[in-house]
Amino acid sequence: MATIADLIETRFGLATEAGADRPAEGSLETLLGHRSHRRYRDAPVSDADLEVLLSAGFSAPAKSDLQQAAVVVVRDPAKRAAIADLIPSMDWLRTCPVFMVFCADSRRIRKICTLRGKTFGNDHLDAVLNGAVDTGLVMGFFIQAAQAMGLGCCPISVVRNHIEAIAELLELPPHVFPVAGMSLGWPAETGYVSTRLPLSVFVHQDSYDDSTLEADVDAYDRRRDARYSIPPEKHRDTDSFGRVNFYGWSEDKARQVSHRERDQLARFLKAQGFNLD
Repeated sequence: MATIADLIETRFGLATEAGADRPAEGSLETLLGHRSHRRYRDAPVSDADLEVLLSAGFSAPAKSDLQQAAVVVVRDPAKRAAIADLIPSMDWLRTCPVFMVFCADSRRIRKICTLRGKTFGNDHLDAVLNGAVDTGLVMGFFIQAAQAMGLGCCPISVVRNHIEAIAELLELPPHVFPVAGMSLGWPAETGYVSTRLPLSVFVHQDSYDDSTLEADVDAYDRRRDARYSIPPEKHRDTDSFGRVNFYGWSEDKARQVSHRERDQLARFLKAQGFNLD
C-alpha cells in the first residue's frame, strides 16, 4: 500500500521516513499529488459543481476575516475570445469548459466602511498585499477542491501581463485588480507531479540561511532532469544565451526572469486608486 512518504518522495525526489506510517489517502494525498491540467475533455462543468468549488475556495482563511477576494467567471464568448487573443501561447483558454479571473478586492471593505459611516484608515501598500494574499489562498483552496472532485485546473498568472486590457474587459471598478486567471475542466490527460526544490531550500530554523543554496539547486536540477529533461526546442532565448551542455530548471528559470515584464503594474494599481506608499 502506498504511503504519504511515497507521495513525498514522488514530489521531491528524495526518500523520507516522514509519513511512512500513514496511508496515501485523503487531503494529504490530494495536496501532495497536485498537478496542473491544461487539456480538458469536451464535457461541461455543471453550475452545481462550480458552486461547490467556489464555496470551498471562499472557505479559505482571510486576513482579519476581511474577505478581500473576488472571482469573475467569464462566460461571454466575446470576452473569452478577447482574453485568449491576448495570450495566444495558451491555446486551451479558448476551449476550456470554464475560465475565471481571481481578483483582489479592496473595494468591498471600503464600501462597507462608507455604509457604516467610517473612514477606511489603511489606504497604503498593505491593502494591495492583503487582497493579493487573500486571493492566493482562495485559489489554493479552489484548486485542491477541484482535484478532490476529479477536475483539473491551471492558474494563469500571465493575465497580469495584460492587466489593463483584462480589467477593462471585465469592467473591474477601482480598488479591484486581477491576480490570476484559472482554467477548469475534466482532465483529458493524467498530468504529472512536478519535482519541487527540497525542503532545505524552503525551510529555515530560527534564522534565514541559504548557504547551501548552490549545492541544493545543482542536485535538484539533476533529480528533476532525470524525471523530465527539458527538450532542446523548449530552451529559452538561445539567440541571447546560446546552448549549454546541461539545461536544467535553474538555467531555464534564470533565463525566464532575466527579461523584464509587467512594468505597468504600479501604474495600473495607482490608476485603480491604490496608494502604494
